Amino acid sequence: MSATAVAPAASTAGRAHLEELARKAARAAEQAKAWESPYTGAGQELHARIDAAVAEDREALLALSHALHQDPEPGFEEHRAVARVAGLLRSHGIEAETGVYGLSTALRATAGTGQGPTVAVLAEYDALPGIGHACGHNVICASGVGAFLALARVMPALGGTAVLLGTPAEENGTGKETMARAGAFDGVDAAVMIHPFAGGDLTDAPYLGLREVVVEYRGLAAHASATPFMGVNALDAVVAAYQGIAALRQHILPTDRIHGVITDGGTRPNVVPDRAAAHFYLRAGTVAALAELSERAQRVFEGAATTTGTELTVRWDDCPPCMPVRSNEALAAHFALHLTGRGRTVLPGSAAPDAGSGSTDLGNVSVRIPAIHPMLSVAPAGTALHTADFAACTAGAEADRTVLDGAAALARTAADFLADPELRAEVAREFTAAGGALDVERLLGTPGTTR
Repeated sequence: MSATAVAPAASTAGRAHLEELARKAARAAEQAKAWESPYTGAGQELHARIDAAVAEDREALLALSHALHQDPEPGFEEHRAVARVAGLLRSHGIEAETGVYGLSTALRATAGTGQGPTVAVLAEYDALPGIGHACGHNVICASGVGAFLALARVMPALGGTAVLLGTPAEENGTGKETMARAGAFDGVDAAVMIHPFAGGDLTDAPYLGLREVVVEYRGLAAHASATPFMGVNALDAVVAAYQGIAALRQHILPTDRIHGVITDGGTRPNVVPDRAAAHFYLRAGTVAALAELSERAQRVFEGAATTTGTELTVRWDDCPPCMPVRSNEALAAHFALHLTGRGRTVLPGSAAPDAGSGSTDLGNVSVRIPAIHPMLSVAPAGTALHTADFAACTAGAEADRTVLDGAAALARTAADFLADPELRAEVAREFTAAGGALDVERLLGTPGTTR
């Protein structure tokens, strides 16, 4: 006997919610005041030279974006992407180092004096397995490379140093944290990059901190029918843990998230499982909230072990955690000013507080040095990131425009930072007031150990 199943479909209410968020952002845009800055920056002449450089590189940058889109590679395996970036830099007379900071697909290139203030432009290029560039990292990469190439043209007039960092595995490996621990951001004074979005442009978005945890329960195998009383069911333990996490969700902050999967639940129905495991992600808007959420989850896991009489092993942070993004408002205002000059409407992140609840390893950079991570539209409102629909948009006309607009605005912002000591001082003051540099490696600690 067979049953008729209803094909899964995206929530109509969910899509309507995304569209309502876009309408709220549009209403905010109507009331938005013009972006201003009291700082001179690099000046109109250098800004115009940057715009001309981006225009000159237009075809090469769009070709790079489209090539990455057509040939997606997962994190830590972006070998063809890195080769394409290095080749484009070489065609402009710039030699890049690859395989840096302990990662075979990391890249570094520099322009300028090697002294004075230093700004890093970040380029991501990893894709999502199965759906390709559904987060638009091809756009991130092309805009970052374009910004760096434009900066390289004007560095003799600016002084200081511009660095391009190709950062692998944002999606699955916290590549920027690995690079940071290896010294990639030592001596760097600020970092800039963009990220694709749907339905409008924002100076920042509420990216959450993220850490992962793997739990494993060990019991005793037995015949599930003949001698179940001789067994200790590890699957019961992992189910109890999963249900405990589900109950916990009702009592956590609205911005917090916990989600996971059962990765091992036994092999045959007639054998009491002696091993079961699950993998969870925990997210929160602040480091303190993430630490507290971790402790609460740890107690759930321990309670499930006590209830079922199983042995518990908890592994936190097999992949380094992501920190919440700390956007530097002084830098973000300059970026918004320059992006507005290209005919786009840019809103502060506060105008769309529900814009998303994802996580990114740029957060790990942003709590070490001042950084920005503005969101630029490449898709219509209501298009969710990490979907096939969004992937299709990241090689479209709106995405192409974002590559060029993003490159110019990033380069102008970086040039302003290098050229204007008063702006640099304000950026540093704001960073210090927000908490300064954090010791990411020791920030969260370990909620639990093997027991």
